[in-house]
Amino acid sequence: MVAALVSASPDSVRTAYAQCATGTHNRDIFAPAKQYPLGLAPLGIGPHNISGDGESTDSVPAPALTRSAHHTSRAGVALVNAHRSVRVAVVGQGFVGLPVAMLAQRAGHTVIGFDTDPDRVLRLEAADSYIGDVSSERVREALDSGRYLPTCDPDDLAEFDIALIAVPTALFDDQPDLSCIEAASKTLASYVRRGCTVILESSTYPGTTEEVVQPILQSSGLRAGKDFHLGYSPERVNPGAGLDAIARVPKVVAGIDPRSLDAVAAFWQGLVDTVVLAPSVRTAEFTKLMENSFRLMNISFVNELARNAATLGVSIWDALALAATKPFGYMAFEPGIGAGGHCLPADAAYLSWRLRKAGRESSLIETATRINQEQPAAVAARILARLRRPGVPERSARVLVIGVTYKPDIADVRESSALKVVELLREHGAQVQVMDPYATHITGVLPNLTPELLADAAIVALLVAHRCLDYELIRTARHVFDACAVLPPGPTIERL
Repeated sequence: MVAALVSASPDSVRTAYAQCATGTHNRDIFAPAKQYPLGLAPLGIGPHNISGDGESTDSVPAPALTRSAHHTSRAGVALVNAHRSVRVAVVGQGFVGLPVAMLAQRAGHTVIGFDTDPDRVLRLEAADSYIGDVSSERVREALDSGRYLPTCDPDDLAEFDIALIAVPTALFDDQPDLSCIEAASKTLASYVRRGCTVILESSTYPGTTEEVVQPILQSSGLRAGKDFHLGYSPERVNPGAGLDAIARVPKVVAGIDPRSLDAVAAFWQGLVDTVVLAPSVRTAEFTKLMENSFRLMNISFVNELARNAATLGVSIWDALALAATKPFGYMAFEPGIGAGGHCLPADAAYLSWRLRKAGRESSLIETATRINQEQPAAVAARILARLRRPGVPERSARVLVIGVTYKPDIADVRESSALKVVELLREHGAQVQVMDPYATHITGVLPNLTPELLADAAIVALLVAHRCLDYELIRTARHVFDACAVLPPGPTIERL
């Protein structure tokens, strides 16, 4: 696989819109990147226009793309040799790092999968995948090829050509916690060599690559941009979509200088369908936070409307269905129990924090964050209100919660709003049972839904709509609080 290469700039975006409107856009994109007429995918131009949750958003027809075995850098030198294999070190074998490692191995590279968690490494050595997007069979294939080595030993990173940092970026006391990025950079600094390339993949605030990663790597005595290449390429993994879907999502790449950009683009062109060149590392870092903040703000907006629509005598679901018929100027979002997962809440907080550090603020992002943080409590209050109705003693009533992962059809419970709802219900005295076939790694979570389980519940709270659930059976419950709007409303089915 060799990716299409797309250059992103305001001029190229305007040109692309004009050319698409007149039907005169240039379909031969494999000219030097500085001559590309194509624009950036978020504005509707590009082969795969995909929103933050992996759904297509085809607002403008995408120009057709062709393939080539070699591409040319802006400096005029060969960018990609599709047959060249290099030694790739992926630091972090989690939700991002393991899929990247598998893509690189599949492309023919030798991959060192480094992780500080020995349990993870032992499972990978046994071809036992813990990531939904990577099957155990796929890990076995990688191991059998002799080109994938899971390891806890930093010395196995020696002699790498490409290193990717794919580690978590958390929040601590509402402030960015870059300790994992710093630790990964320190580990790699011992093995940086002339001509190698280091790429940060983790979501983070603008300035991290150049102000945090670069100085640590340069403690090796080598200089970024002079002795080795350094870049940033934000992950766009949509958990549950699978490896092939990851390869189809356009990959934004950036470098601290033109040669670093060429090196980062060259590597990723061999792994994904489309590579998009960012004008700077900071712009790429900002773009990642902007993408997820956009989604968080819209989810928070529609959740706020859902809380208040009934006050005006309006069904929020009917209103959303009507609005969705507008073919322009509207993008559909649905209310829910609150945005969870690692990216959306954390990325918005990172952007808001960075703006405050710069002496600015975003009241819109901060309001959206507050609404999102309040949403689990609003959902719990609705469920408790049902329990308080006459004939249902709250402290003796049993609530069956179905679904506690942060999104459907995956086992990921990071920042799960459903788990927060469960906690709040229990704090208010409700007896709560939890059923989720994807979350049986959590103590007390039941794997199977049975008629007896439903009959024992005063109310069933459907919080996450996995496709494998028996919805006909769920409809037989005494009362269902449907936070996902997957069941037809009726006397015993209450929608969020």
